[in-house]
Order: sequence, then structure tokens, then C-alpha cells
Amino acid sequence: MSRPYSFNRRDFKAIQSLVYERAGIALSASKDAMVYSRLSRRLRVLSLSTFGEYIEYLSDNDHEMQLFIDALTTNKTAFFREEHHFSFLKDWLAKQSTSVTIWCAASSSGEEPYSIAMTCEDAFRKTNLGYEVFASDINTAMLDKARQASYSIEMLEAIPKDYVKRYCQKGKNKNAGLFRVHPTIYANTHFFHQNLLDNSWSLPTKLDIIFCRNVMIYFDKATQTKLLKRFAEKLKPGGLYFAGHSESVMPLCDHYSPLGHTIYQKVSG
Repeated sequence: MSRPYSFNRRDFKAIQSLVYERAGIALSASKDAMVYSRLSRRLRVLSLSTFGEYIEYLSDNDHEMQLFIDALTTNKTAFFREEHHFSFLKDWLAKQSTSVTIWCAASSSGEEPYSIAMTCEDAFRKTNLGYEVFASDINTAMLDKARQASYSIEMLEAIPKDYVKRYCQKGKNKNAGLFRVHPTIYANTHFFHQNLLDNSWSLPTKLDIIFCRNVMIYFDKATQTKLLKRFAEKLKPGGLYFAGHSESVMPLCDHYSPLGHTIYQKVSG
């Protein structure tokens, strides 16, 4: 298929460099077609003729830079994805005697942090313990969607039936075919914009748990190592780190010990 916009190797290299610098994402040469497809939409919106013009436009437009990052980030997610993590979390929560603070470091459109919050709410519902789930993402469009807390009714299939009854509200009339998460779940889930490469993170001093799943695969080894060390600094002694199903921690950072498949515990003080 012919491309209406000229897109050469130099354009791709410039975009590759820019998204690495701004978001830490390492784009391989095989992503050429994906980059063209996603960014050509921005050229159409802006009535630009070439990718060279678009790259120049990005240089002094912070708003467009965010849209550029939004376009190139991947946002595959689901409720209770990698279910063994939530089984482990539920068992761990049952043993706690104090309130907990959790960071979901790549919250996408909200399914993951709401799954975490439902698990916490259910584990603590007969206790006086509390919880907070901090949920961040680099993609502002996904954060807007997450804050709406409204999802297709078909997505209830992935949520445990008891949780559906307690924490999901099915829509009626114009909202038929949708459901919303319960206000209690929403109130305990705090969404905010965060680039993991930023020098500081908008978080409490220490955390009990960090979920950063299926994100590290987009970073190079140096960035992965740096982030794993920073995550360890944010965790309380003995805090937990949940990784994605294809992500490995141990060869990159010695601050953790494995507790289960892609579940790790901080071992340094």
C-alpha cells in the first residue's frame, strides 16, 4: 500500500531517538509500519505534509509532544490479567495488620489498578484496615479513560463473580451495556500522570507494593536496571514487586528475591 506521507529512514531514526529520550521506549526497526500508522493521523489532524515538518513541529510544542507519546505507547490491559498475581495479593493481604499503600506504575485505562483495589477492598472489608492504590501512566488519554471508571459489560467476564456483585454497578437506560466501578473502589484509587523517567515521582515516601507489569519490555536493559533500583528505593523493607509475565528481574538487579512467578520481594534495607 502506498503511503500518502513521505517517511524515510532519517524520519524514523529521529522519532526513535525522540521517544527514547522522552519516554525511555526503545523502538526496534520492525516498528516502522506501526510508527507510520499511528503518527500519520497526527499529520492529518495538523494538516502537515511531511514527517519532517511534524518532527520540527514537535520541537517547540509540549502539548503535541504528549500526544506523540500517547500515540506510541501500547495499552493492552484487562481486569485481573495474570490472575496468579491477584491470588498471591489476596493471600498476602489476609496476613497484614496495618493499612497498605500500592503503586500501579503503568495503569493504562484503569483495569489493573481497579483490580488491585477490588482485591484490597475484599480482603479488608471485615477489618478496620485501609488501603490506597496510586495509579500512574505516561499516556494522558488512557488516564482520562481510567478516571471515567466505565467499561463495557462484556469485561465483567474477567472479574470474579463475588467482586462483580460487590464492586461493579451495571448501567441502565442510556448506560445499558456498560458498568462502573463502585464509588468506594474509585475513591481509593488515585490516578496521576507520571513519566517513569522523571527524576522525581509524585508518591508517598515508602510503598508496600509496586505493580509494574508488561512495561519493562519496551525499555532497554540500562533503563530497566535503573528503574528496578529506583523501585526498590521506594519500597519498604520486605515490600513486593510484581512484574509482567515475560519480564525478568534477577539478572538486572540484586535488590529482590523471587517469591513466585514474576513476584519479588525487596531484600535490601
